[in-house]
Amino acid sequence: METPKQLLRNILTKYAEGEAFDVLIPPNPKLGDHATNLAFIWAKKENKNPKEVGDRLVEKLSKDSDIKKYFHKIEVAGNGFVNFFVSDDFARRELKRISRDKKFGYNNYRKGQKIMVEFTDPNPFKLFHIGHLMSNAIGESISRLYEATGAKVTRVTYQGDVGLHVAKAVWGIKKESLNISTFKNLKDKIKYLGEAYTLGARSYEENPEAKTEIEEINKKIYDRSDEEINKIYDAGKKLSLEYFEEIYKKLRTKFEHNFFESEFGPKGIEIIKQHPEIFEESEGAVVFRGEKYGLHTRVFINSAGLPVYEAKELGLNKYKFEKYSPDSSVIVTGNEINDYFKVLLKAMELTMPEVAKKTKHIGHGMLRFATGKMSSRTGDVITAEELLEQLKSKIKQKAANKTEEEYDIQAVAAIKYQILKQNIGHDIIFDFDKALSITGDAAPYIQYTYARLRSIGRKSKKGLFGWLGVDPSKLTKEEELALIKQLLNFPDVVRDAAELHTINTLTTYLYKLASDANYYYETVRILSDDTKRPERNARLLLVETIAQVLKSGLYLLGIKTLERV
Repeated sequence: METPKQLLRNILTKYAEGEAFDVLIPPNPKLGDHATNLAFIWAKKENKNPKEVGDRLVEKLSKDSDIKKYFHKIEVAGNGFVNFFVSDDFARRELKRISRDKKFGYNNYRKGQKIMVEFTDPNPFKLFHIGHLMSNAIGESISRLYEATGAKVTRVTYQGDVGLHVAKAVWGIKKESLNISTFKNLKDKIKYLGEAYTLGARSYEENPEAKTEIEEINKKIYDRSDEEINKIYDAGKKLSLEYFEEIYKKLRTKFEHNFFESEFGPKGIEIIKQHPEIFEESEGAVVFRGEKYGLHTRVFINSAGLPVYEAKELGLNKYKFEKYSPDSSVIVTGNEINDYFKVLLKAMELTMPEVAKKTKHIGHGMLRFATGKMSSRTGDVITAEELLEQLKSKIKQKAANKTEEEYDIQAVAAIKYQILKQNIGHDIIFDFDKALSITGDAAPYIQYTYARLRSIGRKSKKGLFGWLGVDPSKLTKEEELALIKQLLNFPDVVRDAAELHTINTLTTYLYKLASDANYYYETVRILSDDTKRPERNARLLLVETIAQVLKSGLYLLGIKTLERV
């Protein structure tokens, strides 16, 4: 079944005469449930006043039998917008339908499409930091939104398993003369690996002799010419991947494929050699002259003849399409490399246009604290685990007697929601108190609202969606009808969030729905003895349907609900 917005758009198309127009949700419910700017389009064509044209449009629409099925009032605002008020009877009928639809909000807009989403991209031998957490939250939510619109999604990561950062860690391990296997648990092993990297990173900057040794180790890692280094490298990489999998479980992400940088050097060189008209030699290196396209020059093969990151990315993106043949490939990274991706995508456009045409880069902002962005190069880094542990500690201070899994769920929810409620490209100043608020725009508040509404059903001794004999016509209060109409907008919110990558519109919707549901809970007697049974059952249907939509919406954010908070 189509939503009121979709129904209205279909009806208005008959009157649009081929012109593009918008159907919007007014900021104030008193202005209607939906509005259109179609009068402005006509007014511009006819060089007339939008209000005058709007009056004419309302006169036509008022006689339309389809409009009468779904809308009980149409009016023109002073600025020329035409506002539509959804019929209360239609809304109540729809409530009964959507209460039985466990997939309500999902659609088949992308049915049959295969979409690959690359995100998180942690590097072996380095810690999983808050930047990876941000990419994971955004990439996982985008993946779930695509799935909700019917697509088959393949989640992948691209990990830098070679390079100076690896050589620095290996050098640090050699310098400490410790075997990773001497540490008994994963946490201690990873801590040691991080300390080894920090030692190597600082020494590389401060000690010329160490720098030379690290660069020599880097070459040996590439050609696997040193048995001792190979053992350290293989053990460290295996350990890193186990560590990442543990974090993915907490974040509720499962990747179908881990791509590694070491796999794609030769593939990238092959593409570059096939296109001498695009890449050129410069001081012994091979470069792409981005200035020709309003960009900047980047090296793809260095003066030692080795492929650098850019060349490997060419090979990676070609292989993605050879192996999986996606209809679309989306790459989520921090926005500090937006300019890099502009150059890469232009090089892809010139060398493999079909791949470039189907590839999209989404750059997200940075998560910052009071001390600003933190860099793992110097070791001054807050890891994802440390942040989650701090959140868990604060949650435990407020609520005891929960399982560790429940604390994990709430901590992950708190950080994910704070990330996702912002525009993807904007930086976030993380605030612990706001993230853990049970009265404001935060995950705990929405989780609490869900649990609160579900508790009503338990008290009534009825299960979710167990009200098949309910009469929704008993819902006559203004607050009840407003809530139903909000529910009807959920599929549009999901589709727009998936299509436009505006995850923050979904968080805004869920917060507003939770706020209004809490107000309703506090002002309307639902289970009291003096409430008549038909009204009581209808209200139970409403609150349980709201709970289901909150759960579905949080799922699309990668957040799990709890039955008790």
